[in-house]
Amino acid sequence: MKLLDSVRVLDLTNVLAGPFCCYQLAQLGADVIKVEVPRQGDLARQLGADPKLNKRLMGASFLAQNADKRSVTINLKSPLGKEIFRRLVATVDVIVENFRPGVMDRLGLGYETLREVKADLIYCAISGFSKDGPLKDTMSRSNSRNSAN
Repeated sequence: MKLLDSVRVLDLTNVLAGPFCCYQLAQLGADVIKVEVPRQGDLARQLGADPKLNKRLMGASFLAQNADKRSVTINLKSPLGKEIFRRLVATVDVIVENFRPGVMDRLGLGYETLREVKADLIYCAISGFSKDGPLKDTMSRSNSRNSAN
């Protein structure tokens, strides 16, 4: 038995910090379900040194950060996708997302709304530049973090 065997996580993250966080939760036994954009998926699917893997949307970066996760595509912008997502939220303990601050609220799927679906929901929002600082709307990738320091 692992530490997080009874924990279920929805992973709405892309590229590095969020996927790595959820990977660690999966390694500790959590049931992690990665939610990706239909026909697009995580940007990391196209990142890595092997062009053949990248073309197959299985870039090394994606493979390294998403082992032990299940995956589903949901269009969070459509009414049906939002309904499916809410039903999924009712079955989980934790949501981890790394959209720019306010994106989930604009989709009608922010913490306050989802808390109505699942009162004891743990909601983790990862942001490269905080949720209310002067760079809050800046997308964060490794290079942009390094240049901002």
